[in-house]
Amino acid sequence: MIMISAGAIGVVLCVFASLALGSRNVGPEDVIRALLGGGGESFDALVVRERIPRTVFSIIAGASLGVSGALMQAITRNPIADPSILGVNTGASLFVVSGIAFFHINTAGEYIWFALAGAAVTSVFVYKIGSMGYGGATPIKLALAGAATSAALSSLVSAVILPRTDVMNAFRFWQVGSVSGATWEGILTVSPFLAAGLIMGILSAPALNALALGDDVATGLGVKTGMVRIVGALAGVLLCGATTALAGPIGFVGLMIPHTMRLICGPNMRYIVPMSAVGGAILLTVSDTIGRLIGNPGEVEAGIITAFFGAPILILIAMRAKVRSL
Repeated sequence: MIMISAGAIGVVLCVFASLALGSRNVGPEDVIRALLGGGGESFDALVVRERIPRTVFSIIAGASLGVSGALMQAITRNPIADPSILGVNTGASLFVVSGIAFFHINTAGEYIWFALAGAAVTSVFVYKIGSMGYGGATPIKLALAGAATSAALSSLVSAVILPRTDVMNAFRFWQVGSVSGATWEGILTVSPFLAAGLIMGILSAPALNALALGDDVATGLGVKTGMVRIVGALAGVLLCGATTALAGPIGFVGLMIPHTMRLICGPNMRYIVPMSAVGGAILLTVSDTIGRLIGNPGEVEAGIITAFFGAPILILIAMRAKVRSL
């Protein structure tokens, strides 16, 4: 309860900072007045209102990426699994850029189906490759399969966009990973997919605890391991694919946040999954706010900030504490 309360307070503070800080800083009173519908048509009120969709999407996108990473780590029993390392983000990117180049898609509603298809196909492909040979899908084999697949798909992305200047212009900002283009229309488009993924992830948490004990023990406890993996993987694909469709491939959130929550909350997935949602929301919102501050009067994309701050923090965690096995 203490962790949940602290997380809720952290989210509220991050939301307030996101609305108040940027190329133009807005005072606390003006933020509150704008949120309550006051301020009229003053410039500060307009600034706050323009930032609201961006802030809302930062929260839900960060939460989705955090939960997606937690689910992938639990399903594969791989402590370094996340959408970017397993190549899921790159698969979604390839399908989106192919849709832009060959099918002329240009809306969030069109992006999302291509992104989900790419994420799903890549997930299945990486798992099949990582399952080949002796020992099945071991953590090392999955990581290697994901890295190799991601490299190959990145080459295909380059092959598609390089001869096409118009596609490159549409794709180059999206691929960095940013929440700056969030609109209410886009948020409403992806929200059903994200809500379904979050609900499935939370409901599958008790079964994932049993899965961590090994397939034989989990089966003895009455858990259908195959079904649990399918549900968890589907939830992860929905969360990662829908977020990537609107924000681009943002990395490191799904890798670092579950690690951090595991160190704080212990190995119980019933705590790790919801707390990963809280931690992911805080990390992405803070990253977006920092990007606006250090890039003023422009901005640095949130995907760059998460990688810049996420890498040393993850190294520090690994150096100071022994990461628990899954």
